[in-house]
Amino acid sequence: MNAKTIFSRPSSHYQLCMAFGVFIHRSDSIYDDTPAERYQFPRQYLERARACVGDWIVYYEPRKVADSKGYYAVAKVEGVIADPSMPNMYLALIEPGSYLDFATPVPFADENGPIERGVLNEVGRISGRAQAAVRGLSSSDFTRIVAAGLVDENPLLPRTDFAAVEPVLREEQVPFIFDEVRERVAAIVSRVVRDRVFRRIVLRAYDERCAVTGLKLINGGGRAEVEAAHIRPVEANGPDIVSNGLALSGTAHWMFDRGLIGLDDNMRIIVSRQANDPDSIRSVINASGRILAPQRGADRPHPQFVRWHREHCFKH
Repeated sequence: MNAKTIFSRPSSHYQLCMAFGVFIHRSDSIYDDTPAERYQFPRQYLERARACVGDWIVYYEPRKVADSKGYYAVAKVEGVIADPSMPNMYLALIEPGSYLDFATPVPFADENGPIERGVLNEVGRISGRAQAAVRGLSSSDFTRIVAAGLVDENPLLPRTDFAAVEPVLREEQVPFIFDEVRERVAAIVSRVVRDRVFRRIVLRAYDERCAVTGLKLINGGGRAEVEAAHIRPVEANGPDIVSNGLALSGTAHWMFDRGLIGLDDNMRIIVSRQANDPDSIRSVINASGRILAPQRGADRPHPQFVRWHREHCFKH
């Protein structure tokens, strides 16, 4: 059965839920979804999706998907419109800059049962509601899922010198423990938290290896000498999603941000004609001439972000 097939439940059950929600999405979806920008759904979910406008939803990948990520991201719904390209379909528009991949994907259940308690029926069994592609989410379930998603059990130490930032490093080791919904929301909108999470998900996807040079360098303090670069910058509404990221060494990051190197549609590394020493740049590019991309297809640079960088940053 398709992940977005509706199950019969009284609509009043959903009306009791708060404005938070769950959107089911899978990387091989037949729907025109771009999680950081829009979510496509049929008419039967319209009321539930509209209830989430102005509030946060959690993305969930079904357990039947191989290597499912479970609950893997949060985003804020800016609005809901009719899909202009397809009758009886609608789009939930995601507020620019709100999407955030979790540092640690959250499984559907643990030893205590489903983390989303709302999927249980009156006798404590998992109901058909767990299969609904769009469903309401209680504030307690939202805070529980987000708390688990933001915790990083194996945080990557930043490249910055340890002695200079020792208090910051200690702070990064502290688990995210909050008591209120507003503190969860404050965490997911914080640029400090977002940068930390983005670095974790990008470096993990690239195995802490520079996508351009191919080098994987760990310094004496155990810190990876590689940075997480946004392909489309945050300042230009680039989302904090792994497919908008590259793991780059400091020099490669500097060149990428300044448009001296870029990517073509086949992920080949291109060098700007305006570079003053193109031969030296080419000498540090790995032998394949392409970026060393993540194994998981959904983690690889999305063509739309690559195209944006080439059109707005790369010096032709």
